[in-house]
Amino acid sequence: MIQSMTGYGKSVIQLPTKKISIEIKSLNSKNLDLNTRMPSLYREKELAIRKLIASKLERGKVDFTLYMEITGEETSTQINKTVVKQYIKQLKEVVDGDETELLKMAIRLPDAVTTERDEMDEDEWEEIAREINSALEKIQQYRVDEGKSLESEFFDRVQNISDLLDEVIAMDPDRIEAVRERLHKGVAELKEKVDESRFEQELVYYIEKFDITEEKVRLKNHLDYFIKALNSDDSNGKKLGFISQEMGREINTIGSKSNHAPMQKLVVQMKDELEKIKEQLLNVL
Repeated sequence: MIQSMTGYGKSVIQLPTKKISIEIKSLNSKNLDLNTRMPSLYREKELAIRKLIASKLERGKVDFTLYMEITGEETSTQINKTVVKQYIKQLKEVVDGDETELLKMAIRLPDAVTTERDEMDEDEWEEIAREINSALEKIQQYRVDEGKSLESEFFDRVQNISDLLDEVIAMDPDRIEAVRERLHKGVAELKEKVDESRFEQELVYYIEKFDITEEKVRLKNHLDYFIKALNSDDSNGKKLGFISQEMGREINTIGSKSNHAPMQKLVVQMKDELEKIKEQLLNVL
């Protein structure tokens, strides 16, 4: 079953003095491109978070964000009362002013407010790590659901190409006969006497250059292989991309060899279906 690289997962946990919100978003990318944003308190766990995300998501442009909102009464920011009083005393020596106004000035001066760096509690981290896993499970499920939608479209597109190929196969005998008649007519218009035996030999050689039997067989095999890969247990967008490239080669060769307007019209339709497949394959994990 294929998975999309597009996904979103969110998880929220309420701790005694803070609320932690975790968001993970992903878009398509050739490799894993991971960006993280989190408070400095949790930076020491960034490597562990990156390893965890890499083990779960494999590919995609991934944005991981950890928000922290203080909800308790405790705060790590404290007013340095001694320093503030000294500032007010010095300010009084410079200007006469209201105590409140002097306090407003003093509180803005350096070292008037100090912030103690919190130490991360390991029990708290274990709870946060569980929520990160929960967010990862949600984004993985999102990717699976998006993959089902892509899978349905791929089946339809491949079936359309297969139906067009059947039309090409049915049309092929008439195409060869039309080429033969066109060549006979061209020689007749020259009003030159030719060796019929020699002409038939040259005609067979010429028509063989337009033979698309191998291309039809290979394209059919590629279509079957694409469906088989879609039905496999793993999601491999790169593999499907390689198969689609091979499909494109056969379709292009059929177009260049066709020398027949109705068949070339079918080839254009096959190319259109294949391009739509390739566009969506960019989103497959």
